[in-house]
Amino acid sequence: MPAIDDASGDLPITGSLVVPAGVLSWRFSRSSGPGGQGVNTADSRVELSVRPLDLPGLSEHQQQRLAGRLGSRLVDGVLTIAASEHRQQLRNRQAARERMAAVLRAALAPPPPSRRRTKPTKGSQERRIQAKKQRGQLKKQRGSWD
Repeated sequence: MPAIDDASGDLPITGSLVVPAGVLSWRFSRSSGPGGQGVNTADSRVELSVRPLDLPGLSEHQQQRLAGRLGSRLVDGVLTIAASEHRQQLRNRQAARERMAAVLRAALAPPPPSRRRTKPTKGSQERRIQAKKQRGQLKKQRGSWD
């Protein structure tokens, strides 16, 4: 299995989920920004697209989680990641693969456990009331001129 920084091949997401290279769709275009003499000829901007709900090896639960979390980012069921921060196409391809893996990994992650509400301890409640009374006494003493 190739490493994640390899610009081609399968894309590992989790230990059990790998996106096959055949379902990854690449598009290349000219990138804006600096680039020297090759800026007008080099197609260094990269768009990586995948249909996350059609990935092989996903359970029904994982598909529902992906649909819920990526719903606003999907256009006709396709998730697209663009990368144009580097001047070389290969580095942009690596950046797009890393970003795609991070997005899918975050979308598949289970939700954090819900917060268990706690009551303040009796001691902390007493200290709070005592501090309020002390502050009130201080303010009451300021008012008298005798």
